[in-house]
Amino acid sequence: MINNKNYIEKGKGNPIILLHGLFGALSNWKTVVNEFSKNHRVIIPKIPLTEINVKEANLESLTNFIKRFINKMKLKNFILIGNSLGGHIGLIYTILHPKKVKKLILTGSSGLYENSFGGSFPKRGDYNYINDRVNHTFYNPNILSKKYIDDVFNTLNDNAKCLNIITIARSAQRNNLAKKLYKITCPTLLVWGLNDTITPPSVAHQFHKLIPKSRLKFIDKCCHAPMMESPAKFNQLIKPFIEEKQ
Repeated sequence: MINNKNYIEKGKGNPIILLHGLFGALSNWKTVVNEFSKNHRVIIPKIPLTEINVKEANLESLTNFIKRFINKMKLKNFILIGNSLGGHIGLIYTILHPKKVKKLILTGSSGLYENSFGGSFPKRGDYNYINDRVNHTFYNPNILSKKYIDDVFNTLNDNAKCLNIITIARSAQRNNLAKKLYKITCPTLLVWGLNDTITPPSVAHQFHKLIPKSRLKFIDKCCHAPMMESPAKFNQLIKPFIEEKQ
């Protein structure tokens, strides 16, 4: 296993790339890595959401970052899995580089609609507010560690990092892909939390309608991050799709 500050890599075989969301971390994908690295080369790049210059805090720059990462790692014919903002980046990448992506899996993806901060921008310095907003993202907040909430709070309390997060969130809200999704021709699996408050189930149905070769699966009592909230069920739903011969 390769584990450094820029990416995690584990296993051998056909590659699977995992893309985290706006407040995501490499650890969000722990159970997916453990399950699928048995037969695949699983790679999670750290998307530099708070490290880049604010002028580059947009989806175009982040997609270019992923493009450079993929090229540097010499990856092709891979399965791309994205959650939330990571799904949005994955969609843009797939539209631009259709021959590279073998299959696409989206979970709680933005790209059509999202409600990142519950209709308002984050109140910096208010721990209880941040705690409430983070809890709002999960059906069962008890799965969250205090460290996770502390990390979000510290990020939003840092002037430069908070500005990046807000700028990227605005970029995602502006970047509606409805008229471009027909260009995605690879098999696509949509796995959605039935209780998602950030990208509601209606968004999943719209993705399903607009992406030609898509299938839609819901997980009950689950919100915006199924791979964290319902890891066993999430893996159970994506495994047949990943292993299916084309």
